[in-house]
Amino acid sequence: MQYQAQQQYGASSSSSSPMRRIERMAAENAVVMFSISSCCMCHAVKRLFCGMGVNPTVYELDEDPRGKEIEKALMGLMGSSSSSAVPAVFIGGKLVGSMDRVMASHINGSLVPLLKNAGALWL
Repeated sequence: MQYQAQQQYGASSSSSSPMRRIERMAAENAVVMFSISSCCMCHAVKRLFCGMGVNPTVYELDEDPRGKEIEKALMGLMGSSSSSAVPAVFIGGKLVGSMDRVMASHINGSLVPLLKNAGALWL
């Protein structure tokens, strides 16, 4: 399985709030996913994207010293309807949501156009 794993958030990230870091990181690539390496739902979303030929940029929160604060900020973004902050998927810099939202978009046919518009998929 290929995806671009990002383990460090850069030196400049220490001066900004976790929410600003999330916004910046989400805007840097067409598909960005915040993950925890041992999470089966994160793994399933990575497999879905890789199977489609999309190589998401993945930030493994459990492998970064600032991962907990990013996770807390993601929890706030995901809202009270989500029981977990991960996986958190951004396409074209916009929050798509967790695994259930990504899979629902895939099933209803709206995921491919999102990926094409973001420049992550060309077929």
